[in-house]
Amino acid sequence: MAREKFKTLTEQMFYTLLCLREVCYGMDILDRVPAMTNRRVNIGSGTLYTLLEQFLDAEMIREVGVEGRKRSYILTEKGEEMLKTECERMAAQLADYQRIFGKENKK
Repeated sequence: MAREKFKTLTEQMFYTLLCLREVCYGMDILDRVPAMTNRRVNIGSGTLYTLLEQFLDAEMIREVGVEGRKRSYILTEKGEEMLKTECERMAAQLADYQRIFGKENKK
């Protein structure tokens, strides 16, 4: 069965939205994601621009400026809510792990 779109976020989705807490161009995001993740996460330009289009269609981001071919974006309230939901989901996973393995790790 196919995964419901945006029910959970991939790392690339998560960090793209996180970057858009403030106005960014696509090239800004390509630079910021590796910097904020100590190079653990990278996004290819094709992936990024596909995500930006999907986020625009889902109203999770909005375009705020155009300078030639450069477009800038910012997170919407809906995008912020998605980030919050994803963080809560990840925190629940971490709590489950700690509950299950925490006792064993204290030996």
